[in-house]
Order: sequence, then structure tokens, then C-alpha cells
Amino acid sequence: MKTMVNKRPFSEAEPLTGQRGKITQAFGALTRCPLGLSDEARAASVEALNQLLADTASLRDMYKKHHWQASGPTFYSLHLLFDKHADEQADLVDKLAERIQTLGGVAVAMAAHVAALTKIETPPHGREAVPVQLSRLIEAHEHILIQARVLARSAAELGDDGTNDLVVSEVVRVNESQLWFSSEHLVDTPLVRAH
Repeated sequence: MKTMVNKRPFSEAEPLTGQRGKITQAFGALTRCPLGLSDEARAASVEALNQLLADTASLRDMYKKHHWQASGPTFYSLHLLFDKHADEQADLVDKLAERIQTLGGVAVAMAAHVAALTKIETPPHGREAVPVQLSRLIEAHEHILIQARVLARSAAELGDDGTNDLVVSEVVRVNESQLWFSSEHLVDTPLVRAH
């Protein structure tokens, strides 16, 4: 059956674009979830997870920036390493966001909202030297690791084993490994002659 939309025939198979509506769940609000966790535990985990998510998304984006802008004699190896780390951080972003949603929260999702929430220092628009790129990455990892360990302990105390497991098994382990791989590039050792 055809009806008229904006003075032209409309088919039921046509997408209805341009739609807007009310927000069905406000950021910071929780839906009811029969997870066997108190609302207090879920709210605390969601808030901390959203902060960790924003910082992880910033770190992911910083790895991509440095992947594109690396230069010099270590370009090839760092170009590949930064891309690998960006992909691993992207995986963490997805897992953190899904945990927030599982707990009945709303995950921070848009770049502008991430930028407003993150506590990771934003690098300049321009290209920086490789040692500066690496230093920024290491500092971001350390920030995330400190934050993640606090969250893991808090989640354990509140009985939120799922959040604790995600943070310890995924976030801490991935960030420790990436920090190690990145920081080894800043060790000042001679390339061709031992001391």
C-alpha cells in the first residue's frame, strides 16, 4: 500500500530516515538487571568502567596516531607494533563497553564524549619524535594500570566478580605487556658495540 510522504508516493519497504526521539536511558542511569548484584555495586562498577573505557579509547587512538606518524630508523617495527597494540586496545574497548551494558549502564561511545571524560593527556595535532610518542604511550599505560587495579579491588569487594575478572584478566594483562614492549624501545643501548 502506498501513502504520500512529502507529496511523493511512499512504499512500506522504504527506510524511514531522519528520525529523532527521546533518550531511552540517560547516561549514568542503570536499568534493572537480575545479575545478583546490588544497585550500588553495579553503579560503582559502571562509573569506574566508563572512566577506564574513555581512557582505553584514548590510548587506542594514540596508538593509531603514532602508527601513522612514526618515523626514523625504527619506523617499520614501531609502525607494526603500534598497529598491533591499537587493535588489542580496540578489543579492550569493546569488552569494557559490553561489560558496562551488561551491568545495565550506558557505555561512553562517541569521540567527543570520550574526549570530555578521559584523563589521558591529549597529544598535539602535529607529529612528535618517536621517544616522545613512546613516553606518552608508557604514561597512558601506567595511568590505566593504576586505575584498573583500583577498580579490580573495588569490584571484588562489592562482589562484582565479572568486572574484576575482565579488568585483571584482560585490561591489566594487555596493558602490562604493551607497556613492556613499548618501554624496551626507550632503553639506550649501543647497536653495534658493547661497553
